[in-house]
Formats: sequence, structure tokens, C-alpha cells
Amino acid sequence: MENKKAFGHALAIFTIFIWGTTFISTKILLQAFQPVEILFFRFVMGFILLWIMNPHRLPFKSWKQELTFAAAGLTGMTLYYLMENVALTYSQASNVGVIVSIAPVFTAITARIFLKEEGKLRPAFFMGCVIALIGISLISFSGTTMHLNPIGDLLSVGAAIIWSFYSVLSKKIGSFGYSVVQATRRTFFYGILFMIPALFIFDFKWNLTRFATPAYLFNIFYLGLGASAICFVTWNMAVRILGAIKTSVYIYLAPVVTAVTSVIILHEKITFLSGLGILLVLGGLLLSEQKKKFFSIRGRKQTENVIE
Repeated sequence: MENKKAFGHALAIFTIFIWGTTFISTKILLQAFQPVEILFFRFVMGFILLWIMNPHRLPFKSWKQELTFAAAGLTGMTLYYLMENVALTYSQASNVGVIVSIAPVFTAITARIFLKEEGKLRPAFFMGCVIALIGISLISFSGTTMHLNPIGDLLSVGAAIIWSFYSVLSKKIGSFGYSVVQATRRTFFYGILFMIPALFIFDFKWNLTRFATPAYLFNIFYLGLGASAICFVTWNMAVRILGAIKTSVYIYLAPVVTAVTSVIILHEKITFLSGLGILLVLGGLLLSEQKKKFFSIRGRKQTENVIE
């Protein structure tokens, strides 16, 4: 059981590591592509890879299950990424990064309401959330000034809330008994389906000749095959093993990965505040993941001392 949980934690860390580096690929692709074009191409590529990985058709069992898949596709693929990308056009990237990082808090609340098996929310979880968010703020706003923008910031909050519903839905899908690849592929199908109206709204252009540029081709492959297909599979596996709340806490690590990779790849410098922020994020993550057993033992020992 412990080995299985360790595997779940490893899957979550791997996923966040990849997702934390996608900003570089997105930044490069934005030179020639609109956000909705990047979104559509990456998930279509991801869907194709998932089909190759497991070409067996997922059987239809009930409309209730199909609605769950559709809701997961709408929230986790279409709405979350569209709201986040549109938010970036109104607000600073640092604002969006910090606000979206509160997703674990919303996930905890949503999971507590809809997934009773997730258990009670402990004080350590919220303490860890506060510490991690302070660290994320130090990383994101180091050397910059925060400028509030109602539209962009509200869209960022909306994206965080939407992701919490996707986390709960992915946990529910895990109980259906399908393979993770098949279930993720079905979710991708609905996500792409719901993207189609957005293609017309945001003036989508096919223009595949843009992929003749090696840098664009490599980065769309990285986003489509790695960050989309493989990472959604590993993330959904982690949710099945650890639960929606414990897995979502790893989202706090994304800004840390971004900060570190920007130093390695973009040769940016880590300031004192950024370094302090990284330590706070790691400390908050460890506190949020603290086992209930520790606190129970501690409380029991204190009770025993009083009795003596």
C-alpha cells in the first residue's frame, strides 16, 4: 500500500515538473500561434497519441457516465485552459500564476462536498496552503509590482475553481473501472468537441505550414504528446491513487519548477525573495501532505501525559 502511494506521489511530481516547464514552449509558440490554436493542436495531438496507446473502443454503459466524461472534458481541457489563456491577455502572468495556484484550496472544498471519502480537512492542510501561497507570491512578484485587473484576476479565480471540479470528476471517472488511457482519451474527445465553438470566436486558422519551422514543431509535440497526453494520464493515475485533494496540492510546485527552469534555460537569475519563496512552497507542501497519523499520535501522547 505504501509503495502504491509512493508511486502516486512520484506520478504527481513528474506531471507538475512537465507542466511547470510548458511556459517555455507556449512562449515560443505564441510568436506564431494564437492561444486557442495552441490549445486545439496540442489536445488533438494528445488524443491521437492516446488512441495509438490504447486503440480499443471504450464501451457505452450509461448516459450518466458519458455526462461525467463530458463534464471533465469541458472543465479540465476547454474552460480551464481558455480562461487561463484569456486571463493572460488582461492581467500580468505573475497575477495569473499566483491566483491559479489556489486551485488546491478550491479542490479541497469541492472534494469535501462531493467526495465524502476524501476525509476531513485538517488544520495542517490550510496552514500548508497559506505558507505555500506566500512562497508562490514571493516567486511570482520578485522584482515586479502587482497590478490588479478585475477581468483577468476574476478569470484566473474562475480557472482555479474550474480545475477543482475537474479534479473531482477525474476521481469519479476513476471509479468506473476503465483503463486510465481509455478514460483520458474519452475526456479529451469531449474537451476537443467543446473547443470547436471557441475556434470560431477567437478566429482560429489552420495554416499548418507554420509547423515547417522546427522550433514550432518540436514545441507543439512537447505540449501535445508530453504535457497533454502523457501528463493527463499520469495526473489521473495519481488522483486515483492519492485522491483529488492530496494530488492537487502538488500544483504549488509548478511556480518552483518554472523559476528553476527559467534559470537553466532562459538564464534568468533567482533573487533572494525567489529563493525564500521556493523554500516556503516546499515547506507548505510538506505540511499540507503531513499524515493525520502524526497528529493523532501527538495528541494521544499529550492526553497520556495529562492522565499520568
